[in-house]
Amino acid sequence: MNSCVTESSTAKFSTYAYYYVLGEVTKYLREDRTIKVSRDLIKLNQSIEKARELLRQKLLREPTDIEISLFLNVDEEKIMMAKNALMFTKSLDEMVDDEERVSYYNSIKTYDKEMDENIMDLNGELARLSLEDRQIIYDHYYNGYTQSEISQSMGISQVQVSRREGKILEKLKVRL
Repeated sequence: MNSCVTESSTAKFSTYAYYYVLGEVTKYLREDRTIKVSRDLIKLNQSIEKARELLRQKLLREPTDIEISLFLNVDEEKIMMAKNALMFTKSLDEMVDDEERVSYYNSIKTYDKEMDENIMDLNGELARLSLEDRQIIYDHYYNGYTQSEISQSMGISQVQVSRREGKILEKLKVRL
């Protein structure tokens, strides 16, 4: 009698454990992504794939996103969002072109602020200013000081700093 109770409780535990482990494994597989994706988008993507297969058989060609959206009665934007959300991310070190040995990192255009023509022109014009005028511009726009703080450090009134700054900015506008 005692062994029957043990077998019965073991069967209940194994039944519970099976579904628990299955749930944990599916949760891990679902969440094992660089970017977390909602369950709604995952389900929508599954529906999209089923619809794509049905339409492919019916139309005898690859269906467009518009045809899939009409078939599922879902906005085309949502279809694109679901497809993009489930794409795997790629490493920047991955090779784009194996023949030329170019990685994604090397194929991305970078922006060098120092090489921007407007910045170069501005730096040139700032260099042409007098030392005091340049100090006012650098302190206010680069270092974030207020006009009052600048006036204290230069030993002039805040009104003078304000007027000089206005004249400097007007000069720079004309030159640039």
